[in-house]
Amino acid sequence: MDIVIGYLPTREGSAALDQAIALAKSGGHRLVVVNTGKNGDNAHPSFASAQDLDAITAELTEAGIEHEVRQVTAATSAAAAVVETAAEVGAGLVVIGMRRRSPVGKILTGSTAQAVLMDAPCPVLSIKPGQRPL
Repeated sequence: MDIVIGYLPTREGSAALDQAIALAKSGGHRLVVVNTGKNGDNAHPSFASAQDLDAITAELTEAGIEHEVRQVTAATSAAAAVVETAAEVGAGLVVIGMRRRSPVGKILTGSTAQAVLMDAPCPVLSIKPGQRPL
């Protein structure tokens, strides 16, 4: 089974990646790591650096996990990039990191996590920083 990870270079993104790695190790799953800037903005802080993606690739290779790392540069939302990738690879699971936001913050900026939860073609596992992997 393929597991798609919505990755950001944040504590939440690291938590999602750690969870996906634990699942991949326990079940022999292939990981597809997806990163993008905000609507294709490569200067946005959510757009991972080449060094960050190289480190992820090295970690997954060293762990013996079959994987693919994608960095979407098209002008699309992060939620759409994750959902489209999950549909494309026939993912059995999507893993995303969650952060707490105020009600006003949710109204003003929308919720990428909510869009993934509602639109993904498969189950979605959300994890918060500090949670131990399953």
